[in-house]
Formats: sequence, C-alpha cells, structure tokens
Amino acid sequence: MTQTSENVTWLTQEAYNKLKDELEYLTGPARTEIAAKIAAAREEGDLRENGGYHAAKEEQGKQELRVRQLTQLLENAKVGEAPAADGAVAPGMVVTIAFDGDEDDTLTFLLASREYASADVETYSPQSPLGSGVMGHKVGEDAEYELPNGRTASVKILKAEPYSG
Repeated sequence: MTQTSENVTWLTQEAYNKLKDELEYLTGPARTEIAAKIAAAREEGDLRENGGYHAAKEEQGKQELRVRQLTQLLENAKVGEAPAADGAVAPGMVVTIAFDGDEDDTLTFLLASREYASADVETYSPQSPLGSGVMGHKVGEDAEYELPNGRTASVKILKAEPYSG
C-alpha cells in the first residue's frame, strides 16, 4: 500500500491507478459540475445572501485542495509491490495488536497513509507513534510506542497480513 520515506510515497499499482482515476475525475467532470452549480447559483441574484452559491464555492475550494494533494502525492509516488505476507509489520498491512499482552484488549488497523482511510478498517499512519512503534516487528513480538503523555505503552503483535482492499 503506502510507505512514506521523506517525500516519496510507495504505492501499489492498484492504489496508484485508483488515485490517478480520482484526480482525472476531479480535474475533468467534477470541475465542470461545480462550475455549473456556481453559474446556476449566481443567476439566482444577490450573492451575499445566496446559500447555494457559497456552498458551491466552498465545495469547489475543497475539491481544488484535494486536486493539489493528489497531484503532489502522485508526483512523488513510486509504484511497487504490496508487502510480503511474512508476518513482519510494514505499510500496507492489516495489523492486530494486543495492549499490554491482554489478548482480550485488541485493536486491528491498516498501517498506511490517510489516503487509504476507509470505513472498513481504522487506519494508522506509519509516522504515528503506534505505527512507528510496531513497524518492522514480527507476529508474536512485543513492541513499544510513546503515548501523548510521554509514557511508553507495550503491545504484542498478533497478526500482520497484506491489506486486500
């Protein structure tokens, strides 16, 4: 999935294609649609009290921000293979951990950039305290990471499997 090293983002071919398709949609049909919404709202009259116009302009701003994010991400992307299913925690893996070795208190998450955040599984960045703490550890190993209060927490890696999307 994704591994960020300085300004380089590693993507699988599938992930790269998905993001490229989103960028093409946003810079083509989506721009046309938002321009039409703005034009239609503009024709309604006084722009100071036109909620539809302001909503459309705000939507346009968010869309253009996403275009800039995707453009930068894809410019710095390196396409590679999905991580190996060797039990080692790496970006693009779905990881299950147990807090303080308590196998009843677990968390399963995708270790990837926020570009992959989905409703299916919680996503943690490889640069987050938890993400960087578990990175490189193998199933069965303990890992530590720093909590916001400065203390250290211990987790046990229960599972690490490539994300299948």
